[in-house]
Amino acid sequence: MESSLEKARKIIDETDREMAALFEKRMDAVRTVAEYKKAHGMLIYDPVRENEVINKNSDYISDPDKREFYKRFLADTMKVSRGYQRKLLEKMRVAYSGTEGAFAFLAADKLFPTAEKKAYPDFERAYGAVCSGECDVCVLPLENSSAGEVGQVTDLLFSGPLFINGTFELSVTHDLVALPGAEMSDIKTVVSHSQALSQCAEFIKENGFTEQSFENTALAAKYVAETGDKTVAAIASNESARIYGLKVLREGINTAKANATRFAVLSLNENKDCSARHGSHFALMFTVRNEAGALARALNIIGYHGFNLRTLRSRPMKELLWQYCFYAEAEGDIYGSDGQNMLEEMGVCCDRIKVLGSFLRLVPEKERF
Repeated sequence: MESSLEKARKIIDETDREMAALFEKRMDAVRTVAEYKKAHGMLIYDPVRENEVINKNSDYISDPDKREFYKRFLADTMKVSRGYQRKLLEKMRVAYSGTEGAFAFLAADKLFPTAEKKAYPDFERAYGAVCSGECDVCVLPLENSSAGEVGQVTDLLFSGPLFINGTFELSVTHDLVALPGAEMSDIKTVVSHSQALSQCAEFIKENGFTEQSFENTALAAKYVAETGDKTVAAIASNESARIYGLKVLREGINTAKANATRFAVLSLNENKDCSARHGSHFALMFTVRNEAGALARALNIIGYHGFNLRTLRSRPMKELLWQYCFYAEAEGDIYGSDGQNMLEEMGVCCDRIKVLGSFLRLVPEKERF
């Protein structure tokens, strides 16, 4: 006669077979999720979504003691799913401007640690790599907390086809780096990206250095390493100094000590799914008609539909002298009924309106603990 232990083990074996089939079904769905995230430049870890799934599904367990263990089971399942997604996304290609050690590289590496990072010499070519399909997404700077917007990137957003699908704030500390053996008294010229030079203007002026603009900070550090000239130093990251075998002469030379650069993750695909999420933002660019009060009417329409405008900047239009386009960011769902009604009404006073995307502020998984 079959014992109760044998019966229980048979039930477990049968359940495990059923769970194996369900596991395969779940992981097939996870693959689809990974493909969507790859196409839209989304991070693997989404803590809000995971907590929602765990809390919702654990309610199906009536026994309180079992419910707690089921929550652990779901959390472990989520962890396995993230591991599978990482494996699937190992071949993801992320474009950035600069070279290894540049702040854009550091941002891309924090956001997509397992992906292939591809360096391009400038913003336009990094942007173009996604347009051509050479890369899946690009990570480009939108603005710096002390030096302001990165105008070249804003212009690309207005003229090109890519959408913002996430933003990420990277704390930026600039160091003065030079050849081994060089001293402060040797330095005559500093080289770096124009934004970095601007962010360290006070230090440069105090020391009477001559400035030379470079396409990015890491390439400036590489240039210093290759010149062999002890009178030339670069303003770059500590990581760049390590990579190119340079010496850090002064740390933290940026004027504003609370210094951060906000990067955008851009792809060819609109991420409409995140627009209704709590904390979502949207960006758009528009031009207004050449008539009195047109800009005021456009801004009033945005406010009337309940959107909290967080950013408004103007950019000169290269093809038209003394004409400007406007870049705006606001909180809320641009793809909902209020957002669509807002866009329709703005058409009365705007010549051109372009939605740049809906996005959340991204926080890499390792920074959450």
